[in-house]
Amino acid sequence: MTSKTVQQRGTVTIRFAGDSGDGMQLTGNRFTSVSAVLGNDVATLPDFPAEIRAPAGSLPGVSGFQLHFADHDILTPGDAPDVLVAMNPAALKTNVEDLDPGATIIVNSDAFSPGNLRKARYDTNPLEDATLDAFNVISVPLSTLTVGALDDTDLGKKEKERAKNMFALGLMSWMFSRPTEPTIEWVRTKFASQPELAEANITAFTAGFAFGETTELFAHSYEVKPAELPPGRYRQITGNAAIAYGLVAAAECTGLPLFLGGYPITPASDVLHELARLKHFGVRTFQAEDEIAGVGAALGAAFAGNLAATVTSGPGVALKAETIGLAVSVELPLLILNIQRGGPSTGLPTKTEQSDLLQAMYGRNGEAPVPIVAASTPGDCFDAAIEAARIAVTYRTPVFVLSDGYLANGAEPWRIPAVDDLPDLRSAVRFATEPNHDGEFWPFQRDPETLARPWATPGTAGLEHRIGGLEKADGTGNISYDPDNHHRMTELRAAKIARIAETIPPLAVDHVEGARLLVLGWGSTYGPIRAAVRRARADGGLVATAHLRHLNPFPSNLGDVLRSYDRVLVPEMNAGQLRRLLRADFLVDVHGYHRVSGLPFTTAELVDAISHELKGLS
Repeated sequence: MTSKTVQQRGTVTIRFAGDSGDGMQLTGNRFTSVSAVLGNDVATLPDFPAEIRAPAGSLPGVSGFQLHFADHDILTPGDAPDVLVAMNPAALKTNVEDLDPGATIIVNSDAFSPGNLRKARYDTNPLEDATLDAFNVISVPLSTLTVGALDDTDLGKKEKERAKNMFALGLMSWMFSRPTEPTIEWVRTKFASQPELAEANITAFTAGFAFGETTELFAHSYEVKPAELPPGRYRQITGNAAIAYGLVAAAECTGLPLFLGGYPITPASDVLHELARLKHFGVRTFQAEDEIAGVGAALGAAFAGNLAATVTSGPGVALKAETIGLAVSVELPLLILNIQRGGPSTGLPTKTEQSDLLQAMYGRNGEAPVPIVAASTPGDCFDAAIEAARIAVTYRTPVFVLSDGYLANGAEPWRIPAVDDLPDLRSAVRFATEPNHDGEFWPFQRDPETLARPWATPGTAGLEHRIGGLEKADGTGNISYDPDNHHRMTELRAAKIARIAETIPPLAVDHVEGARLLVLGWGSTYGPIRAAVRRARADGGLVATAHLRHLNPFPSNLGDVLRSYDRVLVPEMNAGQLRRLLRADFLVDVHGYHRVSGLPFTTAELVDAISHELKGLS
């Protein structure tokens, strides 16, 4: 029991930061999971160092995990953290500028040695000078307390010190009234084969919780009550996991076996890892020797009658471009999952960006149009995968699914859909079983509604046909160098993609009476844009907003929507790629707000951008 008071908070943002070996991702994930179990709405932003093994205590080696949890619906992982847990000077140095005055900083004072201060490029100890006067700094000797709590174990000193993240997790669990039982049960399960290690981590965790109760460093704890979310069964999910489950669901919806061919690349690898665990659903995964082999195997699987996919990031898309063009030419369904990251070249492997839109739109030789579907939240990655599968099998075309590092690694509560609510896509598959033209099989005789060609699996008697990158004759599929035929086939492939717009919903606009400004987004800007629009409206701003899922083709009413507002603002984590497309297609003077920093937008900066546009209308 404790006599300390408990203060109610509606929303809290915490950031855990330390060396990449300090377990900050694990700590943040555990805090998130318990918060989700309690019924809080949550949004997370993991931040990984790009270096595989940066020197301990160095600035490039800092790993962070930000969590926003609340008693109401939230849309972002928060702007400025209310609490920063810094495990060493480097973690403090790289994160302190993100804090607002008055924020709480909990530091592991044991790590502020002269050597670690030098690695973090501190001339003096910030815990002893006036550097942190604007903040509520709480120095806790986490390493010493953890080693002391494990004094009765047989672990060595280094092994004991490694449990300091569990001590910190216990302390933060006390500070924000998180229950201990779920984490204790999780530790015992995770380290079931190493019971001594499990008990050591549990001891460190409970010691951190007890320290919060008994120390005089904290006058009170906090409580964030559950959020009122729509009824249903929820689980915590990341974007990469949601894409993987969406692919499995799409395979069930189409009645096709799922095949994914890929090659490890950050931040896309977890999709391959997640699907590899799902063999009991008939999923087949193939880790190829390189990106080109991965997409080649996937296209071969599509030819053989599978729901085929390949997963990568921007550099991998560049390598896969020729085979994607081949899929356009032979007109086979193929899902290309691009989990975008910072570029160009290797760029920022562990950071987020939206800079591959034009690559997806045009990054192939010749006239090779490909539909593009973009996910907006981690949970929405599930629905985006199913929608891409619908388009691919219905129109016999490769389809891009655009996610990014922010969605891939970020987590949110996801309401598990009822199986009966998933679309039935079996009628869209329609494998050819017999000749279709005067006793012959014409592989490019098109469906009059969709312009899709027949899908004939190899080995079907009488349906033998050519595939390959050389141009085919309309209808017969024979190799053709005829100029008029090439022009006709180019127009047919483009018309087929254009017809997809007939089966996608019109763009929905969240409009308020009197709004002359439309804020339009796509992809992972959904949360920051919606949060900024909420805040702008609360301040009296008349702002409408809409978000695009389909980027090729666009919704059929997009032009009318754009022309119905005096000004359109498009925030993008690139140099203005959607803005460029909208200006070209609709001749509308679209304004852009662009930042390419490897981080998602903050709500505050988009509020400022909206305010600037509203002033321009007055």
